[in-house]
Amino acid sequence: MAQRFGGQYSPGSDGAPQPGAPNPFHGRRPTRVGGRANFLFIAPLVFAVTAFWQPPVGLALDLGACATLLLAAWLTRDGLRAQEAYEARTVARRPAIPRKIFGSVLTGLGLALGGFVPEGGLVAPAIFAVLGGALHFGAFGPDPLKDKGMEGVDAFQTDRVARAVEEAEKHLSAIQDAIKRSGDRRLVARVESFIGTARKMFRTVENDPRDLTAARKYLGIYLIGARDATIKFAEIAARGHDAQARADYEALLDDLESNFTAQTTALLQDDKTDLDIQIDVLRERLQREGVRPG
Repeated sequence: MAQRFGGQYSPGSDGAPQPGAPNPFHGRRPTRVGGRANFLFIAPLVFAVTAFWQPPVGLALDLGACATLLLAAWLTRDGLRAQEAYEARTVARRPAIPRKIFGSVLTGLGLALGGFVPEGGLVAPAIFAVLGGALHFGAFGPDPLKDKGMEGVDAFQTDRVARAVEEAEKHLSAIQDAIKRSGDRRLVARVESFIGTARKMFRTVENDPRDLTAARKYLGIYLIGARDATIKFAEIAARGHDAQARADYEALLDDLESNFTAQTTALLQDDKTDLDIQIDVLRERLQREGVRPG
């Protein structure tokens, strides 16, 4: 269904930003999963086209090269997404599978298959394999190979937080997918703002796993309720415009965002209180040992 675009600089607007309007790009970074990664899915198709002008052995080699390079492209794109998720967090485990490194190896293998000629020996395929793998590795780099921010952190508590945040991210993805089906750009941007607020809480809990108990209902019950409400609203919006349903849904988003913001602030305040207590204890210990500031 066609929709009229409206915004700060659209015809009929006074040029002033809407009061309280969220910036959908706040806190977001340009994704690395773009042209370079997508090109990796296009280049191997050359082998799929030329394979059918080859004898049976050449046909098998070219199709094998195409399949191997497509698998390398898929692993590389998935590795880039995993790296973005890793870099977005202050506390994170390294990816379980080094997808980009495997992508480099498979790229070299695919080019070796594509360049192999039964009468030509192994020198040319070996050169293609080394150059292809090295260029891929140079273009996309390695995967994160070590945990980040895990020094002195209880592994059991960190695993609990990781599982809770992973499940919460699934709820956010479901909310995002559902609101896009409504076709309402303003609400899509509004949901993006709420998602950014929710992820601030995720990062806070990751920084201090002890906060998980206080935040568990926000990561679970509240997000599940928001997901179900969003899916229901998207179904209503698909049947036609309902001003009351839209107003109720916007009010729900306002309540959710204000509550998430208040709880995140409370968690940060608790962290500051814990820090103040630790500093006071350290000062008392230094004083007992006769250490005085100069």
